This record gives sequence, structure tokens and C-alpha cells, in this order.
Amino acid sequence: MRKIIIAGNWKMNKTIPESIELANLLKRSLYDTSEVEIVICPPFTSLSDVGEVIMDSNIKLGAQDVHWEKEGAFTGEVSCAMLKSAGCVYVIIGHSERRQYFTETNGTVNKKAKAVLKEGLRPIVCVGENLEERKKGRAFEIVKDHIVNSLSGIPNEDMLKVTIAYEPVWAIGTGVNATKDEAEEMHKYIRGLLTEMYDKELAGEVRIQYGGSVKPDNIRELISEPDVDGALVGGASLKADSFTDIVKNCL
Repeated sequence: MRKIIIAGNWKMNKTIPESIELANLLKRSLYDTSEVEIVICPPFTSLSDVGEVIMDSNIKLGAQDVHWEKEGAFTGEVSCAMLKSAGCVYVIIGHSERRQYFTETNGTVNKKAKAVLKEGLRPIVCVGENLEERKKGRAFEIVKDHIVNSLSGIPNEDMLKVTIAYEPVWAIGTGVNATKDEAEEMHKYIRGLLTEMYDKELAGEVRIQYGGSVKPDNIRELISEPDVDGALVGGASLKADSFTDIVKNCL
């Protein structure tokens, strides 16, 4: 039985004081929720402080990106060991905004995923097509390319620690989410790809989140589908009430 995972991606929002405030609110409102795995991903500057707030709680800390090298002359970058020392458990890798604005590729996603796993962290690997690609009927082709090449060379035992986030780029921050049928169709396709790459048993254990304009009023419908195992939440994760309601509506 796959446990629902709800992760909040705060993106480039929240100062340190604002992050601490939000983390405290979520800690209080979600303290009694154990049926759903809860992850929050603040900006780098807030990781350590938020990590202290949620320490020993049921909320796990995640980062929004990482570099694959252990250390070195990579100005502005952050290593896996740095994230781990701040209290991180999860790391988002290959988000569409990283692919679109910061030249992230399947190759760099693959290197980051392997580095994260080697350090004992858990990657959330993002995949998904943009609007033009969907209109041209290339959605499955693009997602297959992302899955096959981003996860290349990851062994079975490590793959079980990976969460996949299907994020149709046309739904991120637009207020337009994929219907439950569209989400399920792609999630089922991804699970089929994992079956081909690994085996059916492993594919049945890997969690696949949906991301893209997830809100309290659509999460229950989305997770009712057999292959949708939670959500990677953007804008709605920036307010305690909406993020709490998303989590609670999964129960």
C-alpha cells in the first residue's frame, strides 16, 4: 500500500521569519496527521531554521534543488551534504522551472538523483510536458524521455526511494489543473514505463505525485485515482490553511 505524500514547494517565497511562522503554523495544524507523509520545501536560506522548527514532528524537510558534486568551486550551489546537515530528507530535482529557466537537462537530473541517493536523501524527480508539446500529441513521448533518461542507471533498491512528480507544465501556476482522468492516464503510463525498466512489483511500490494547480477542492478527486499517490503543491503551500486543508482532504 503506497502512502500518500503531499509536498509543498515554496519556490522563491518566504523570508526566514516568514518561513519560521509558516512552519510553526503547519506543525500545530498537522500534528495529529500520520496517514499522509508531509514534506515542506522552503528556500535554501530558510532550511536550517525550518528544520529546527519541525524537528521531531511528523513533517519532513525538503530542498528545492541540489548540485551533484560533493564540494568545490561551484559558486551559488549547494551540496547534498549541506542539505543533509540542515535536516533535509527530500530533494526536488528537475522541476520544470529549473528545466525552463536554468538549463536543467535529463543528464543533470540523473546526476543529481544519483548524488542524492548516495547521500541517503530521497529525490522527488519531476517530469512533464508543456502546453505546446501536449497540443502536438507529444505528451507521452516527452514524459518517457524524462523518465527513461532521468532515472537511467538507478538500481532497484535505490529506485524504491524515489518519488516521481508528474507536473504538466501547462497546469503549473495557471489555475488550470489536469482532470483526474488526464492525471491518471499519465500516472498509469509512468507506472508502465517503470515496469518495463524494472519490474511490476517495484513499479507498484514507487509513488507518483501530481503537481499543477493543486488546491483543497481538487485534491480528493485527484488521489481517488489508483495511480495518483499525492501531490507536489506550489502556490497553495504558501498559506497554512490551504496546505493543511489539502493534507486533511487526503484522509
